[in-house]
Amino acid sequence: MAFQLENIQKNKKVVSNKEGIEILLKKEINLFGSSFSNKVKEDFYTEMSVLLKAGVNIKEGLELVADSQNKKQNQEIVHSISESLVSGQSISNAIKHQKPFTDYEFYSLKIGEETGTLGRVMEQLGGFFARKNEQRRNLISALTYPVIILTTAVLVVVFMLQFVVPMFQDIFKQQNVELPAITEFIMDLSEIMKTYGWLLLVLIVALLLSRTFLNKKLWFKKVKDSMVLRIPYLGNFVKTVYLSQFTQAVSLLTGSKVPVVNSIQLVKQMIDFYPLQTALEAVEQEILKGSSLSQSLRQHKLFDAKMIALVKVAEETNQTEFIFDRLNKQYSAQVQQQSKMLSTIMEPMIILFVGVLVGVILVAMYLPMFRLSSVIG
Repeated sequence: MAFQLENIQKNKKVVSNKEGIEILLKKEINLFGSSFSNKVKEDFYTEMSVLLKAGVNIKEGLELVADSQNKKQNQEIVHSISESLVSGQSISNAIKHQKPFTDYEFYSLKIGEETGTLGRVMEQLGGFFARKNEQRRNLISALTYPVIILTTAVLVVVFMLQFVVPMFQDIFKQQNVELPAITEFIMDLSEIMKTYGWLLLVLIVALLLSRTFLNKKLWFKKVKDSMVLRIPYLGNFVKTVYLSQFTQAVSLLTGSKVPVVNSIQLVKQMIDFYPLQTALEAVEQEILKGSSLSQSLRQHKLFDAKMIALVKVAEETNQTEFIFDRLNKQYSAQVQQQSKMLSTIMEPMIILFVGVLVGVILVAMYLPMFRLSSVIG
């Protein structure tokens, strides 16, 4: 069963300028996270699949799920979907016009409606977002402690350059001591910190506050994601996380009889990682030219030899869903193992780095003191 993705844009609701202004004025401002996040979607699809399997109809299920929402904005979204059902729309068409939902979810639900497996599809979508949230938690847990240590280290070094080094600098000026090159270098850093420290702090705060805006810019995503991939070990870990999401999404879609090209198009919209999106765009074009999926994947370094070999087996045996499901389990296991190793490896490395920095500053400050004591002696 094939669907034309280009028809989505034709069916979208047209809003007049006046209505658009009214919607904008009524829209709730959300500063601390998007409405209907992946965690909310996980609970939404899981609860709906349980209710449908228990014999509850879709409208009653949506009302029950809406009552369980803590945020008013999420309740309004679910109520809006329920009202669309009352007006005669299917649930797939109802969510299509809701901003938090993607084409990936629309097509999955549409397939579930047409094949009579809506409950199973919702269960799979719940599993997809559950795995995605779990991988995000693994990434956060792996980086939280090292980031805390690194932040503390930076604050210690800044404190020493801002307050401790100037005290030694005054002593050296009063005694007119000849300074080693390393001491002059540290003192120059201290002067830069005192002169431009507040400016640097303002730039860092501005960058953090503008992160949401910058993430919408293609050039920023390209630079950020490319730099992340080049970081030793961390880059490989992030790549494994997104490959796990990619294989899980393809497994779900091919299991619902979505053609490979349409699956690639949907996954490309679902996963927000520029190198993978670019690679999938090229893979899609190669498939349209007549290449097989394995041949198309082989042209990109992002996809490892294991995936390419198993995809080739899937093409020869017509077991695409099974193979991608196995790949997803393997990548998910790698994510868990690498997240633990990442935390274990980064902690001593950061401590060593901090120790070297502090040691260099102390040596630079005490070398002239030793010379001064020898002169006085």
